[in-house]
Amino acid sequence: MPALVLLGAQWGDEGKGKATDLLGGSVDYVVRYQGGNNAGHTVVVGDQKYALHLLPSGILSPGCTPVIGNGVVVDPSVLLSELSGLNERGVDTSKLLISGNAHIITPYNVTVDKVTERFLGKRKIGTTGRGIGPTYADKINRVGIRVQDLYDESILTQKVEAALDVKNQLLTKLYNRRAIAVDQVVGELLEYAEKLAPYVADTVLVLNQALEENKVVLFEGGQGTLLDIDHGTYPFVTSSNPTAGGACTGAGVGPTKISRVIGILKAYTTRVGAGPFPTELFDEDGEALRRIGGERGVTTGRDRRCGWFDAVIARYATRVNGLTDFFLTKLDVLTGWEQIPVCVAYEIDGKRVEELPYSQSDFHHAKPIYETLPGWSEDITKAKSFSDLPKNAQAYVKALEEMSGAPISAIGVGPGRDETIEINSFL
Repeated sequence: MPALVLLGAQWGDEGKGKATDLLGGSVDYVVRYQGGNNAGHTVVVGDQKYALHLLPSGILSPGCTPVIGNGVVVDPSVLLSELSGLNERGVDTSKLLISGNAHIITPYNVTVDKVTERFLGKRKIGTTGRGIGPTYADKINRVGIRVQDLYDESILTQKVEAALDVKNQLLTKLYNRRAIAVDQVVGELLEYAEKLAPYVADTVLVLNQALEENKVVLFEGGQGTLLDIDHGTYPFVTSSNPTAGGACTGAGVGPTKISRVIGILKAYTTRVGAGPFPTELFDEDGEALRRIGGERGVTTGRDRRCGWFDAVIARYATRVNGLTDFFLTKLDVLTGWEQIPVCVAYEIDGKRVEELPYSQSDFHHAKPIYETLPGWSEDITKAKSFSDLPKNAQAYVKALEEMSGAPISAIGVGPGRDETIEINSFL
């Protein structure tokens, strides 16, 4: 049975939760492999809406084991709060597994994140202020705190001391903030140990054994391709690898185990935070996309920037992820437009460019070149097959598929769990 990777093919917020939930009933494990509670998924089940931040969307599917992999950074207070909220709503969370090698977002990571953004002023990145970047920086600098460290007070204290040696100098001398006490941090982190203990496991071993037993494992990325630390619009990116390669390192599974890579595309484009966005709209169309699409960040609550579909980005995502399929979401949001522009290339310094420029400066100056496709006015939320869609909606999907470089195997025609057209099975 296959191991699948499911990831965002734009700047995140493409509807990965809906796609993961669609597959959740057919898979045995759903694994978050990177990011932290700076990402969010909205999943609608019947008349119930769930906002998930750290937890894999598969936690809502009975029989599926949700896993937080070693590549994720975990804020214990957020995780426990999210588990408590689901338990209160009758969701069984007992199967959750958390890698002992996942890194902990400490209180000082959150503090450093917030004061650094304020210090940068106009040059700020647009982070969520939740300590994600500083935690990944600690990981790379080898002063990070891992989940397993919560169970050895001596090691935990030594690691917190090492981290605060530098951070307190930064906070007091550069940012004019109070120093953070080691004992206070250690005490707070130790309070989480007992509550997290039932979930902590060697998830690398568990997942590899599951694949050897022909179980189906779905790897779920947070954010999107264009926010990847290596392959995104740097420096306006996240601090990890949501691209397909991140699934291998963030979960401890070799690339030969992965048989399918599914990219989630929104039928238009959005992004949250600062950075270049060639098709961004500042007019009534942009406001309509935001309003009709409910474009507000699940985790941040910030309004998303909205623009037309960008085929250049889609082709890039196909290439860097090795995408085998697309899941196109929110096609219903485009109902009502007489004409729908699609960006097919960029104009940079008077020249037509059909691939994503590697130069940050060029991308900042890219102007979209549009082709206009006819729209539709019919309600598509009840469509159950591709042939149920209006002819112009079918033509729009086919055009996006041809421009993007991989088959569109599923289409979201509404927010509900059952409002999806499946063209080709993912399993």
